[in-house]
Amino acid sequence: MKNMKFTFKYTTKALDLWKLSMYGTYGSMVGFVNIIFTIALILLTVKYWAQVNVMLKILLIIGVGLFTLIQPFLVYLKAKKQVQKIPDQIELSFNDQGVHINSEKEASHLEWKSIKGITKKPGMLILIASSRHGFILTDDVLGAQKDEFLKYVQSKIS
Repeated sequence: MKNMKFTFKYTTKALDLWKLSMYGTYGSMVGFVNIIFTIALILLTVKYWAQVNVMLKILLIIGVGLFTLIQPFLVYLKAKKQVQKIPDQIELSFNDQGVHINSEKEASHLEWKSIKGITKKPGMLILIASSRHGFILTDDVLGAQKDEFLKYVQSKIS
């Protein structure tokens, strides 16, 4: 593994940021509370639908849709805004010296000791550079090299 090198070119998509945000939310206590709240509202809606007036029916529908439709839609809109600030195409290269990031506007280098970790989510790997910065590498970008790449990065940041 000494001279191993990986290079990936990709464009971050709003859908990738949306998925990452939703994994973060629903993998936390906040997501658990959202699910409990939604289930409770569905049960209340089913039980009392015939007994409540139109205004309460509207409120129940909004409540059920809050975490199932409204929140995911708003998170997607935020992801679309974030993607506009990210360079169109990024090239990430990984070798024994670290991570090399190239876009049409700038180039930078991160040493392995500055990488905080790598997280595996369904359909993607997230390379964590800091508490606010990271790189999303989807399964489409990684292709058949995913497992080999994951082992390589884990060996460098351990």
